[in-house]
Amino acid sequence: MNETKEVKDIMAEREDKEAKSPARRRELIKTIIIIFLAVMLVLTFFSNTIMNKSLPEISTEAVASGKLTERIRDTGVVESNQSYEVKTEGGRVVEKIHVKQGQEVKKDDVLFTVNAVGSEALETAESDYDKAKLEYETALLKEPLDYSESNQEIKAARDEINALIAKRDAARNNAGDIAAEKERYKANKAEYSRVSALQTKLEAAVKAINSDMYDEADPELIGELPSLYGTYAAADEEYKEAFELYKIAVESGENIEVTKADADAKQTVRDTAKNAYNDAKSNKRGELISRLGEVSGEASRLSGEIDAYTDSVSEGAGTDSYESLAASVVEKQNALEKMIIELNKTKKSDSIKEQQTALSIESLKKDVDKKKEKYEKLKKESKATEIKSKYDGVVSAINIKVDEKTVDEQPIAKIDLVDEGYTVKIYVDNDKLKKLKKGASAEIMNNYKGDVEATLSEIKSDPQAGAKKKALIFSVTGNVESGDSLDLSIPLGSGTYDTIVPRSAVIPDNNDNYVLVVRSKNTPLGNRYYAERVTVNEEAKDEISCAVSGDLSRGDYIITASSKPIRPGDQVRMKDK
Repeated sequence: MNETKEVKDIMAEREDKEAKSPARRRELIKTIIIIFLAVMLVLTFFSNTIMNKSLPEISTEAVASGKLTERIRDTGVVESNQSYEVKTEGGRVVEKIHVKQGQEVKKDDVLFTVNAVGSEALETAESDYDKAKLEYETALLKEPLDYSESNQEIKAARDEINALIAKRDAARNNAGDIAAEKERYKANKAEYSRVSALQTKLEAAVKAINSDMYDEADPELIGELPSLYGTYAAADEEYKEAFELYKIAVESGENIEVTKADADAKQTVRDTAKNAYNDAKSNKRGELISRLGEVSGEASRLSGEIDAYTDSVSEGAGTDSYESLAASVVEKQNALEKMIIELNKTKKSDSIKEQQTALSIESLKKDVDKKKEKYEKLKKESKATEIKSKYDGVVSAINIKVDEKTVDEQPIAKIDLVDEGYTVKIYVDNDKLKKLKKGASAEIMNNYKGDVEATLSEIKSDPQAGAKKKALIFSVTGNVESGDSLDLSIPLGSGTYDTIVPRSAVIPDNNDNYVLVVRSKNTPLGNRYYAERVTVNEEAKDEISCAVSGDLSRGDYIITASSKPIRPGDQVRMKDK
């Protein structure tokens, strides 16, 4: 064993020496370089294949030209042209349903069996009938109209007027004397007013003369006294001023003679003006006092006559005059006419109210009869009842189940009248209508039995479609039912187009459409393929193809499918590459 170990040690030492030799190291480096270059060569040759395996694989189809038949594709729901709804009155419980949806029925076929009307509905109907009856009978209880009190008041007013007329006619005989007395009284009163006014003016003038204050005196009565008094007052002021100057001269001892002569002269002027004023004043006072005496006497006489007439009128105040009696007659007659008008208005108003009450009672009577009829009908229908079809047709809807309760006037089934036909409605853009005409036939794509036909019967506006669309109404014949969904394809005509692409390749984007076109680039390692976006406008389309306009040419390849989602600018791998 020891020998074997020694041999192994000798061999290891020998190999270590060989590895450390320069020749051996060069050989090792050469081998590594050869292996690296071989690997790089392999990667270079297979890099294109490796990269292609990671790219999305696409299917393409070349842009073509030729004829295309444009079509409108849409789905519509079959509706009956005419149908009727099966309804019940009152809350009834469905005991049995004898038909199924889509089943054809004849007139008088039994549709449902419903049990007795619910006791709650019957009790409600009976209560409504009793309330209506009580309200009607209460309305009949009213007091009769009575105008006896108003008629009595009118009779009493007429009697009073007749009595006043008799008094008025009796007073007419004395009306002449009384009128003359009254006219004399009016004249005396007017003259007394004039004389009293003159007396007041004369007294004011005398008072003004006595006080030398003429502002409130009548100028016609005092004459030139204010002017004379003014002259005297001015001369007096001038004299007083001159006398003051004279006193100053005496005190100072200068100009005594001059100032005294001026003062004396002005005193003379003042005294002359004073004497003239006093003489005129005395004469005018005597004149006015004499005239005042005469006026006062006349005023006293007139006052006496006025007082005498007033006393006579006061003594005869209890006796009505002709004028007052005539006025009272007119007043009473007006009051009587007003009473008659008010009574007639009341009668007219009461007549209208009577008519309104009669109409109300008639309405209440109708309501009683209606509720009685309903109550009697529900009472009569207290046993199980069969609901039958009123027409021939097909059951298009059943809206209730067994043991469910019906609701008054709510339909529990719908029956289409087959003889009236069916229709389908779809909506299309207005720009398509130019290529459509009434009578055009539509191909039904899901018509698997081949017995259904649809013909365009009407084109009309529909608020549900909006302003840019119209509704197309198709008449449908064949084996269909209400609620069936039909896929319609309507041909709009054929045309020749330069660029036709698969319909599935046109991608909508907001308000635009685009296609992805394959573009190639040359590289040292071969051709590379990229997806490029090209905006297009749809010109026409059918179920498979679409004619477009845009930056496309015949021979361009359009991407129709991809193994991965792609975007414009992405590198792709052709399926056949």
